[in-house]
Amino acid sequence: MLTAKDRFARRAARSRFAIKKNAGGRPRLCVFRSGRHIYGQIIDDRASRTLAAASSLDRDLRADIKTGADQAAAKRVGALLAQRAKEAGIDAVVFDRGGYRYHGRVKALADGAREAGLAF
Repeated sequence: MLTAKDRFARRAARSRFAIKKNAGGRPRLCVFRSGRHIYGQIIDDRASRTLAAASSLDRDLRADIKTGADQAAAKRVGALLAQRAKEAGIDAVVFDRGGYRYHGRVKALADGAREAGLAF
């Protein structure tokens, strides 16, 4: 019998495999969600480098948000990540939700990035 951690790892691997297969050379926006914060990175898998990153722990956001564990904070993190991606010259990415459902904070981060001009 698989544990919850094993099932999560399987879902993440399945999602990541499909994304890398269909990425078409675009970098991927990877999301990590903890109980207290949310993080986003734009990763170039070919060069194995992080091109841009943002989280609810960034100094730019810390003073403005009440907690890093709500949808408002996730939306702000997505907007900040999109801004940093634009500065790095990235316009289009593929969205890697990992093993998380596309719901709640993960969806809010994606919506914030889209509204700030990142295409995926």
